[in-house]
Amino acid sequence: MAILNMTPDSFSDGGQHASSGLESTIQSFLDAGATMIDVGGQSTAPRTPQVSAEEEIGRVVPAIKMIRDKFSQRDVLISVDTYRATVAEAAVAAGADIVNDVSGGSMDPEMLPTVARLGSTICLMHMRGTPANMSSLNEYPESEGGLIGGIAKELVGRVAAAEAAGIKRWRIVLDPGLGFAKVGPQNVDVLRHLEELRSWPGLQGLPWLVGSSRKSFIGQVTGVPTPKERIWGTAATVAAAVQGGADVVRVHDVKEMAQVVAMADAIWRY
Repeated sequence: MAILNMTPDSFSDGGQHASSGLESTIQSFLDAGATMIDVGGQSTAPRTPQVSAEEEIGRVVPAIKMIRDKFSQRDVLISVDTYRATVAEAAVAAGADIVNDVSGGSMDPEMLPTVARLGSTICLMHMRGTPANMSSLNEYPESEGGLIGGIAKELVGRVAAAEAAGIKRWRIVLDPGLGFAKVGPQNVDVLRHLEELRSWPGLQGLPWLVGSSRKSFIGQVTGVPTPKERIWGTAATVAAAVQGGADVVRVHDVKEMAQVVAMADAIWRY
């Protein structure tokens, strides 16, 4: 899954994908091996101001329409990275297949019913609170199952909420939420125990997406402060995700990570 941030303030590539060069950017993603493109119009980095739903729609819908219009012969899925139901509906109307909600449908009470009505697929990510305060909500007491147990139990709750809203189980993808309500070594622990998460009662049989690309915990481990320069560290996390059973990896550096995935598949999924 290639990341296409149509935002001026994303932590790694804000302002990079200007409309003038958008077609060539999408072409490069597809030529490098992307089979999914995740289009976002609202940064979820901590302390990033929210834009209006109208502005978010104005950022993502033209990009989605371009992919559908210019690359209609390519076999590519489009997801919209949003936690707003109105944005999700506009994106699906423009041609998006998947709603990728970092809040797992918790920030907008209309999100899960809207996705159910649209018949779309949803990716439920684990997060606590909002992007503004999530970094302070990172305690997972051992008495409540610790880090892995806490994530798993909360995701079981989000899956139940989605199904109660009318979303079919086969339309649900899960994401452990690296960097969201998890800090530093906690993210490494999640990668170590991804297989345990996948086999947790109530979560078995669901596909998993892992988004580790260029994140700060990689910089902390490798000592690389600039997100765009964290390719090697990202590669290690992508290989770990494949080994742990991830079905989708969400990345910025598509060409390099497609090679990592191909090699990791050959090693662990022969």
